[in-house]
Amino acid sequence: MKPNEFFIEKRPQGDFAIRRPGSERASGVESTQSAAIERAGEMDSDATIHVERVRNTKMGKRDKWRKP
Repeated sequence: MKPNEFFIEKRPQGDFAIRRPGSERASGVESTQSAAIERAGEMDSDATIHVERVRNTKMGKRDKWRKP
């Protein structure tokens, strides 16, 4: 994995963590998915952002990642 990647994950508390690959702690936490995506972009504008699916759809399940 590249160091300039972020993963947006929903936490059990209901908010969204912004994580770097292999990190144990979140780089940031936001109350909504869109705010987490925006903040990740502010933290590193060149980073690739991967967003966790938060619902099942015909195209994918929760275990899949998508780009914003």
